[in-house]
Parts: sequence; C-alpha cells; structure tokens
Amino acid sequence: MDSKIKIVKTTSENPDFLSLIKTFDAYLWDRYPELKTNYWGNNIIELNKNVVVIYLDEKPVACGCFKKYDHNTIEIKRMFVASEARGLGLAQKVLQKLELWAKQLDFSVSILETLYKQQEAISLYQKVGYTIVDNYEPYVGLENSICMRKQI
Repeated sequence: MDSKIKIVKTTSENPDFLSLIKTFDAYLWDRYPELKTNYWGNNIIELNKNVVVIYLDEKPVACGCFKKYDHNTIEIKRMFVASEARGLGLAQKVLQKLELWAKQLDFSVSILETLYKQQEAISLYQKVGYTIVDNYEPYVGLENSICMRKQI
C-alpha cells in the first residue's frame, strides 16, 4: 500500500505546523541541552506567511519555512521531519517547495543554519547544493552553528 503525500503551503498560524515545531523543539533541547540559552531566541517564529507542511496519510509529518533575510536572500527555518517519517525524502521535498516559492517571489539566494550534531541535515543540504559558509548574523561567534548557502 502506497502512502499518500500532500504538500501544503500555509502560515505559521497553522496548528499542524505549531505542533510539529513543538516536537522539534523538544527534540533539539533533548539533543543539545547545553544550548538552550544561546539559541532559543533565534528559533522564535514570528508570523510567517511562507510555511510548508507535508502530510503523510493525512498526518502532519514534516515542515519548514523561510523568512526574508535581505533584498535577495531568504533564510530557511524550522526544517523538521517527524521520526516516523524519516528516510522518505520529505525534507528534500520541503526544501524544494520552499526554494521554488522563494524564487517565485524573486529571491535568488537561500541561507540556513543548523547545529554541528545534525550530520544528517548537513549531508542533505550539501546533497542539494548548499555549501558551508562563514556564520552570518545572528550566528557569528556561535561555534556550534553551521551556516550554509545556495543560489536558487
């Protein structure tokens, strides 16, 4: 039996997005308890109209969003795939949808930040064309951050 995947463009007010982010935050704080104070402020989602949620058999299992960083650059935020849906290529689908949406809005560069223990994420981002760059604000001086960039 094939699973049914549905990709939805939405906003940060979407309850399924909020639920996934709550799970994501719990995962991050469990994996990086030492970083709560340094990073919490960087992960607050203000109202965001550029959110993608993926549903697998009607259940929300993956998400991501972007925000404007400067006139031609977006920053990818809150990329997450629930543990039961990992390995299905959903993170790549979220990224593709976000990048296409950003291109349609005339952005040409995508940046993102992840943490050093997120080797799976770093590998995925490199596989789809992101390269590691010097940390950008607000991550300058935070040695646990890995910043990446891609022309879209």
